[in-house]
Amino acid sequence: MKKLFAIVGFSNYIFVVFLNAFTDLGHKIIIQNAVFKVYDAQMQIMLTAIVNALILLPFILMFSPSGFLSDKFSKSKIMEYSSIFAVIITLCITFFYYQGYFFAAFAMTFLLALQSALYSPAKYGYIKELVGKRGLTAANGVVQAVTTIAILSGIIVYTLLFEFTLDDNFTTKEDLLMVIAPLGWLLVLGSVLEWFLASKLPNKMLQASEKKFTFRRYIRGSYLRKNFKTITRKSEIFDAIIALSLFWSISQVILAIFGEYAKSELGVTNTIFVQGVMALAGIGIVAGALLAARFSQYYVNSGIATLGAVGITLVVFLIPFSTSMLLLAFLFLLFGVFAGMIMVPLNALIQLLSPRVHLGTVLAGSNFVQNIFMFTFLIVTTFFASLGMNAEVLFYLMGFVGIFLTYLLFTRYDIMTYWAFFEFFFKFGHRFRYHGIENIPQDKAVLLVGNHVSWIDWFILQLPIQKRINYMMDKNIYHKKIFHKTLQKGEVIPLSPKAAKDALSEAALRLQKQRVVALFPEGSISRDGKIGKFYKGYGQLATDENVVLIPFFIDGMFGSLFAPYKGEKTKPFYKKRNVDVYFGKILSNEIKAEDLREVIVNLKQKYEK
Repeated sequence: MKKLFAIVGFSNYIFVVFLNAFTDLGHKIIIQNAVFKVYDAQMQIMLTAIVNALILLPFILMFSPSGFLSDKFSKSKIMEYSSIFAVIITLCITFFYYQGYFFAAFAMTFLLALQSALYSPAKYGYIKELVGKRGLTAANGVVQAVTTIAILSGIIVYTLLFEFTLDDNFTTKEDLLMVIAPLGWLLVLGSVLEWFLASKLPNKMLQASEKKFTFRRYIRGSYLRKNFKTITRKSEIFDAIIALSLFWSISQVILAIFGEYAKSELGVTNTIFVQGVMALAGIGIVAGALLAARFSQYYVNSGIATLGAVGITLVVFLIPFSTSMLLLAFLFLLFGVFAGMIMVPLNALIQLLSPRVHLGTVLAGSNFVQNIFMFTFLIVTTFFASLGMNAEVLFYLMGFVGIFLTYLLFTRYDIMTYWAFFEFFFKFGHRFRYHGIENIPQDKAVLLVGNHVSWIDWFILQLPIQKRINYMMDKNIYHKKIFHKTLQKGEVIPLSPKAAKDALSEAALRLQKQRVVALFPEGSISRDGKIGKFYKGYGQLATDENVVLIPFFIDGMFGSLFAPYKGEKTKPFYKKRNVDVYFGKILSNEIKAEDLREVIVNLKQKYEK
């Protein structure tokens, strides 16, 4: 995080992101609260859904223009000029408040969203330009956390001001709007500050684009077809977009129906309580975003998204069974944590896999698809509400959508999901620290050799390495029904004393495909805390000059629940165990077994010096 904020312009950018979300949300909260105060039951659900639909529609209409602008011009300049547009819009909104023009102010939600739609691809595309690929996940975590804090702040600030200013001094919706009209100046102030800070952002555009935009092609849908091909070209990008679309659709419906649920089922009529409970999801998103960034320290951990989808599904099914606002507050907090776990890795993947020249188009396309989904879900919600369907049934429907989302993510990131689960589990009692990870090349076949100290060495080694490590395992365990399919997907190599040559031949084939293979030359886990004799089997895999031999030393596992040798030192179960892994520099493939053992024994001391 310190490295990110040391980048010139990053702090300024974060303030711009905060003000953009804070101001955009302010008007929406005012209108939603007004609807909550004036209307009841199905009409309340319908109007709330329409407000959300007005926010989504511009992202659908502006797919091609916003992507073109982001790829054609400097992203920092687009943010600056869009902020000027926001100043004009908020001044108009304030005027409508003072005049009591309720439906005019209601409609201005569309224009404010239009500004955001033009702004969004540049705002998120600027992350990659500013921090580069290495800091992408961490930067997305910070941006998501700051955006959520802004949303949370907006909900709290504008709801409190709304309630205190209003104080039931109204008889009609027009009266209500005129009473709270001074809040419009806070919207104007936020947009002015945003414009000022956006004008100070560094221009990171490397070269001008020669792209041209033709309105006729836009009307005919030519850009839409072309840009849609761009976002579907890489299946992993499009799958991430679909997953985010389903997640946001669930979220939109939950937000649209919760007010009516709280009012009709729990008898809550104060917007502070209703918005406050939903705002707790914002606190959860901050925690979930930072958690996802932490678990993606070395690479984008896509498996975290699947775990988040499981969590969201469970929460949505539990909400209708909750009769206490306190319990609902806790569930919305959990919803936010799981939401952050979905958003951060999937957004980072989209940015990472998108070519720089088409980044704006891909991000605009992501907005387009997500908003098509959300818009459709809100129309369906409005339709069901018009038929008299209550909020409880809609919660259950969203739960089933959550099951489908979990299925999609698991089928795409099954192996990464397993690893993410193990990471959550093992990190409860261990703190893993890696030294010399830069010694492992990303574009070559790698043979990792080192000491064997516990039953989870396979996990310890894999954690910081994006490529899946191919391990050898006892054939009898490999073929057990309960493990076989998972181990097969994990590309484990079955090994038996009678067919050791076959296993080594298979490992050699994997190395020819530039895979990563790990061996423990001791042949078994240490039982006395010392590194045993090294066997020469690894030498059969290190004969190819294209194979890179990397030594490693695992330290700190003795005494752990997962290590046979307990040692003399014991730790209380509630304290985390520090586990250090040292990766050495590339060794000669012709190194002898005793010399290799000596190198590994001395790795820790070498790093400490």
